Amino acid sequence: MTFDTGVSARAPQAVLAPVAVRDRVVTLDVLRGFALLGILAVNAMAFAWPFDMMLAPNSAPYLVDGALSPADARAQWWVDVFFADKMRTLFTLLFGVSIFLVGGERSDRARGALLQRRLLWLGAIGLIHGLVFWFGDILLLYALSGLVMLLLRSWSAKKLLWVGGGVTLAYALIQAGIGIAMTHLPAEISAEMNSNPFGTTAEDVIQTVAAATSGPFGWWLNNAKSWLLSSLFVLPVAPFAAVPLMMIGLGLYKIGFLSGRSPVWVYLGFIALAAANLVMLGQAQAQELARPLAEEVTGGWAEAWSAFAPLVAIGYASVLILLTTRGLGVVTRVFAPVGRMAFTNYLAQTLIMTTLFYLPIGPRGYGEVTPAGLWSIVGAVWLVQLIWSPLWLARFQMGPLEWVWRCLTYGRRMPLRR
Repeated sequence: MTFDTGVSARAPQAVLAPVAVRDRVVTLDVLRGFALLGILAVNAMAFAWPFDMMLAPNSAPYLVDGALSPADARAQWWVDVFFADKMRTLFTLLFGVSIFLVGGERSDRARGALLQRRLLWLGAIGLIHGLVFWFGDILLLYALSGLVMLLLRSWSAKKLLWVGGGVTLAYALIQAGIGIAMTHLPAEISAEMNSNPFGTTAEDVIQTVAAATSGPFGWWLNNAKSWLLSSLFVLPVAPFAAVPLMMIGLGLYKIGFLSGRSPVWVYLGFIALAAANLVMLGQAQAQELARPLAEEVTGGWAEAWSAFAPLVAIGYASVLILLTTRGLGVVTRVFAPVGRMAFTNYLAQTLIMTTLFYLPIGPRGYGEVTPAGLWSIVGAVWLVQLIWSPLWLARFQMGPLEWVWRCLTYGRRMPLRR
């Protein structure tokens, strides 16, 4: 995740000075803040319900005859079409940029050593975050992927874009092809896989919720088990998709795309392609969500269109870059403060959501809020972070957890107040 870059891209190689506000690339802060807020809309369900239901959505206890209610279908449609995979992808693109902004060229050993320390501390924080609080942590994945990107940060923009873009496109085509091919399997196999491939039932989900909300440590045991299971599948595989996205992000930064220096027609082209994808995906998802979840009614095209989330993420970035660089200051004022405190705000989202749903200090609404109800919670958290981020930054140079991370990286107490 692109949080705080730590050093200025224009600083001399021998100087490891923290980034001054005037040295920051504003568009990166805007994109980071936008992505951070958007990813909460996707993560909300994983905070509110057990991991086994995430693997088998058909086991959701709130389904009616296997289908979502109209209100829940509308709520889920917004997540699936506009947020799912797009926001995480945008985060990942930006993380590739931060690798270069912190580490500089590979020839700069001092900054490279600083980058390694930052990634190791990020991994340690991610390990605690995932194992103790929420299984959906992405920090450890980013730390591991960052160690690979550390070796690639001096590649040319052309090489980064061709290799990263080629691998990402191949993954998208494979995912789309599998989605369509699955609909041509024998009927009995297709029905079994679509219905519930993990064998989880609504009763299993209810029992998991009861166990997680009973006693002082039930929540931790449930989360730790979910984290170990998800890590077993995610950590060995996900870097192969994350690193190419980071390469694309760094390549786009090196050609000036992310700072607004590309021709307007380039941004408009990406916006048009993203809009076309969203239209097609929106239609397919509307058909899917209107029927029982076990039924496949789009011939696999819902899965196929969703495979091109990186294209939509770049389209989102294009919109925000044009708005930011064309003098629409409200975009900067709204998103940039959240982006400058992305590390703090990301972990604050975990604290808020886990307190609401399963930590013993909260109301323990775990397994009670459906997709429609989650949107009011997401909106409230957005509002809190949009308000508190600029208020904090009016008095301090960085977010509180950015400061902790920086102190750990440098091995000494760093200034915080302005």
